[in-house]
Amino acid sequence: MDDRSARHHSLDDRSARRATDRQILALAVPALGALVAEPIFVLVDSAVVGHLGTTQLAGLSVASTLLLTVVGLCVFLAYATTASVARRLGAGQRTQALQAGVDGMWLAAGLGITLAAALWIAAPWAIGAMGADGAVAVHAISYLRWSTPGLPGMLVVLASTGVLRGLQDTRTPLWVAAGGAIANTVLNIALVYGAGMGIAGSGLGTALTQLGMAAVLAVVVVQGARKAGARLRPAAGGIWANARAGGPLLVRNLSLRLAILLTVFVATGLGAVNLAGYQVVNSVWGLAAFALDALAIAAQALIGHRLGAGLVTETRAILRRTLQWGVGAGALIGAIIAVGGWSFATLFTSDADVRVAITGAMVVAGVLMPLAGWTFVLDGVLIGAGDGRYLAWAGMATLVVYAPVALAVRSWAPDGPAGLIWLWIAFAGVFMLARALTTGLRARTDTWMVVGD
Repeated sequence: MDDRSARHHSLDDRSARRATDRQILALAVPALGALVAEPIFVLVDSAVVGHLGTTQLAGLSVASTLLLTVVGLCVFLAYATTASVARRLGAGQRTQALQAGVDGMWLAAGLGITLAAALWIAAPWAIGAMGADGAVAVHAISYLRWSTPGLPGMLVVLASTGVLRGLQDTRTPLWVAAGGAIANTVLNIALVYGAGMGIAGSGLGTALTQLGMAAVLAVVVVQGARKAGARLRPAAGGIWANARAGGPLLVRNLSLRLAILLTVFVATGLGAVNLAGYQVVNSVWGLAAFALDALAIAAQALIGHRLGAGLVTETRAILRRTLQWGVGAGALIGAIIAVGGWSFATLFTSDADVRVAITGAMVVAGVLMPLAGWTFVLDGVLIGAGDGRYLAWAGMATLVVYAPVALAVRSWAPDGPAGLIWLWIAFAGVFMLARALTTGLRARTDTWMVVGD
């Protein structure tokens, strides 16, 4: 190849990278706003409730973890729908794509009502199983029961957002999420302090916000389905197809949530100071994780669309570029977290011991954030490709690796803030590394790249 040809080839490569970057950012930037809505809800709840007292904040930590565990298990409603809709759209089947989305929303509504009722009834047992007792348990049960009415809304938000992502529309969920974040803040302050409801007002405010967001997103999807000629009535076959497609992702999500529950169990055993500190660090980690997941969402939509259209070479290019973005974004976010640990701590608590625990754990989380960026993007790529079965097995394998390490921290970690530091080394280090290895090895093969709708 002569110099002129080499320069031309280099320009073509740069042009292709820039085009890929524009596609990634066009999806990821709006998706970022929508993804961070839930962590922002938790951060607002933490800030509002944290000033009620340490036991209230500790109770919120346990209750919100249980609630987010249920929602996290059902995130397949978004992920599976994104992949399914994107593949059909790539294959030129817009009506079928929206039909799959509508069926997914019906599944979300029915599942949400059932789970809300079960969680309300089982609240005392579930809180006790997490190791909470006394005043912490009382506050945790109160928050959990007042927030469960919003669970159907949370799941419909997941499903409808998945439809819009599959259609490569991440702007609508962004605007809805922004409105929800504002409404949640106002309602929490008004109900907790204005109405004097305490921690119960925080749960109710979040529930009302989620129901309102679900209503807005459902209207948008229904309007699109009508224009495309898709039916709006629930269809048993379509609902079952969505449930079956999401089954492996449910198992994958179960492994992640069990790891998080195990982490909270360990934090509970390390005392109220470390448990309160864990709530704050976990809230910041969740915000950062969802920010990185914006890139994974872009990867899901683009990978699903390209595989649906049979474009294998473009699929590989998107894989490489989104991984580069994931690691780079993780490094930037991690630096902010590590340096700003003490400042974050002062926003949420006046307890000196809790502040020290938060600051140390923030440094660990920040240093390991690039690894998380790599892991989250690979997850998104494989989900977009519909490789849920492998992710299910890999998720359970990583849980088996993490569990003994986490339990060792509970048994042998030193007293005081150092215990929380060791817990975050186990979670953000060992657990994330195991996930990175299993997904990375899979991505090096061609097995996951199945083309067609």
